[in-house]
Amino acid sequence: MSLSALTYIARRGMATKLTVKSLAIIGSGQMGAGIAQVAAATGHKVVLCDTAGDILEKAQAGIQKSLQRVVKKKYADDPEKGQEFITSTMANIETTTEPAKAVVTADLVVEAIVENLAVKQDLFRTLDKFAPAKTIFASNTSSLPITAIADSTKRQDKFAGLHFFNPVPVMKLVEVVRAPGTSQEVYECLMEFSKAIGKHPVTCKDTPGFLVNRLLVPYMLESVRLYERGDGSKEDIDVAMKLGAGYPMGPFELLDYVGLDTCKFIIDGWHELEPENPLFEPSQLLNELVAAGKHGKKTGEGFYKY
Repeated sequence: MSLSALTYIARRGMATKLTVKSLAIIGSGQMGAGIAQVAAATGHKVVLCDTAGDILEKAQAGIQKSLQRVVKKKYADDPEKGQEFITSTMANIETTTEPAKAVVTADLVVEAIVENLAVKQDLFRTLDKFAPAKTIFASNTSSLPITAIADSTKRQDKFAGLHFFNPVPVMKLVEVVRAPGTSQEVYECLMEFSKAIGKHPVTCKDTPGFLVNRLLVPYMLESVRLYERGDGSKEDIDVAMKLGAGYPMGPFELLDYVGLDTCKFIIDGWHELEPENPLFEPSQLLNELVAAGKHGKKTGEGFYKY
């Protein structure tokens, strides 16, 4: 073996393995705040970023309340230790309204903003200018193509999907989405990071809906079609899937929980990509409910009233 080959192997062996110790989370809504909580609780330094101070204050209050629920279960016999856990977790979270400032020291940036491709692309285009070259970018999108978002940057090799599930502190699953340009080192780093924050990662290619939503959204839409045809009541369909299939929620309960507007947005996007796919056929009833402002639990009414 040549000297140059040995030198290459030695240098490769000495290469620093990608690790995540600090992260910036852009978007402090339910998902962003949840990701911040689990990362901070496992010793990671977090900068949580949003557009206004009052939004960030609300997010911090929500995290504090969520941590108190954790303490009530985990540290029931040791309240002092529980309080230490809350204090140390909150100390790991900083906030800012300046995205450029949020990313300057981040090993990983996780975006958790509105499900709008153009808005996400604009954000990452800006962040790409301020984040260090080593920084990994990830989107928490549940339905948009990772490749299309990554193409707004010059670091396609350091871009992937990290799809968490709601509520983040409770749900164990994370989908690590590999775009065609995602490097092996970045993929491995994100798998290890997911495990480090107490999650169970699964791998998926950059395909519509990834794994869970690719199966879940068509299932929910087929339930609506079943109801539209008069084949069964929404109440009986919900009961049937809970008692017959062991699901914790029926499809209409789940639609209301997720948000009818969110489900419509997803299915409309997929239908545009694959108009001939019957699984992605929009629902007239769903469209009517969303147009009427009946988006589910968050508006007080969807398929059910709350």
